[in-house]
Amino acid sequence: MIFSSIPFLFYFLPITVLLYFISPKKLKNAVILLASMVFYAWGEQKLTILFAGSILLGWIFGLLIEKANKTKLRKVFLCFSVLVNLGLLVYFKYTDFFIMNFNKVFGLSIPLLRLTLPIGISFYTFQILSYTIDVYRGDVPAQKNLVNFAAYVSSFPQLIAGPIVRYSDIAKQLENRTHSIDKISRGIKRFLLGLGKKVLIANTIGEICTLFRESNDISILYYWMYAISFTLQIYFDFSGYSDMAIGLGKIFGFDFIENFNYPYISGSITEFWRRWHISLGSWFRDYVYISLGGNRKGKGRQLFNIFIVWMLTGFWHGAAWNFILWGLFYAILLTVEKLGFKKWLSKHRLVGHLYVILAVIFGFVLFNANDLSQVAGDISGMFAFGRLSFVSNESLYYLRSYAVLFILAIIGATPIPKTIVASVSKNKVGNTILTVAEPIALIAILLLVTSYLVDGSFNPFLYFRF
Repeated sequence: MIFSSIPFLFYFLPITVLLYFISPKKLKNAVILLASMVFYAWGEQKLTILFAGSILLGWIFGLLIEKANKTKLRKVFLCFSVLVNLGLLVYFKYTDFFIMNFNKVFGLSIPLLRLTLPIGISFYTFQILSYTIDVYRGDVPAQKNLVNFAAYVSSFPQLIAGPIVRYSDIAKQLENRTHSIDKISRGIKRFLLGLGKKVLIANTIGEICTLFRESNDISILYYWMYAISFTLQIYFDFSGYSDMAIGLGKIFGFDFIENFNYPYISGSITEFWRRWHISLGSWFRDYVYISLGGNRKGKGRQLFNIFIVWMLTGFWHGAAWNFILWGLFYAILLTVEKLGFKKWLSKHRLVGHLYVILAVIFGFVLFNANDLSQVAGDISGMFAFGRLSFVSNESLYYLRSYAVLFILAIIGATPIPKTIVASVSKNKVGNTILTVAEPIALIAILLLVTSYLVDGSFNPFLYFRF
């Protein structure tokens, strides 16, 4: 089940909200847990037991780590927790990748396992790991109530594609959270805006990527249209999901962390990764980079740690070489910035912004390729290394057709709309107009999205594959 679907919007969510608010306080987490397991089992019936088993083991390891009297024993339990959780992730997500590469290196033909990747395993694995590590470090006490812990891990708003919510951030909210009409209304607004970003912008602009791959009338312009389209699509797709997750969280009384902060206005790659997928970047920083020594052991070790972290970040996204190279690409850029380039960029903000946009576009071409040969073809096409015309009839046609959407998407990826709304709301008349216009606009978004979903085809979130 996905948020941008008729069953979720008009059946699952209303029923869940109704059951949640008629339930007494002590049963609200149980309602969330039950709804989340139904949500997960909707598309993962066979692997729901694996999911439930991971939750149970995470809870048990947390208790064992806290109760162990000796440091070595606590470390043993933590190691078991890490090995079990990462072992399951590696087995389901990376086994075939390792077999394929082993076969290529040694000329063997070991059959692939072709395992089904459990939806959301990359996200819930990191949530369980952060919990057990934090218990080991003494940052949080172990959760004694299995229902509360399971509700935390399985919470359907952020289960499938984040943000990666840490137990330490919502531990108190699991026990005691506030509900109000204002918070619910803000949650509904955030959810509907995210839904509009996904269905009306991401899905529509993603059509260019599909048309490009199916076209025989390729040109340099078409390659750039594809690259820019995917760069916008993945932002509105993933940030739209995060908006919906945060909005749903507010409806149920939770305050989840922000996951995006207008990354495309960044003036450096360092700044970009403080604004893009914030929960993932902070997770790798706190549990991998700092654990490796961070910047405490000299410049050389710091740069080595950066490469390790970004290779793992790329590999986390998918079991393919293009993801690893994508991570290493950012490791190189971040290293160059650490060596002094970032200071120069801070003095030349416009140049820095153009550099970030080009780097990110190039990075997403690498990210979205099916294989390395497609990467080479796309980059060659973008930089006119082949016998290509600058424009083609098809590229001009679709550029004209999608021009307005391109402009709206580019503006929407900046703080401009938010700034305009804030400026208008300061005026008494403007605030009155916004008070009336906002609910009308949100209802219009829901109606438009519904019409798209009724007539459209299945289009899952891009990050579901991770």
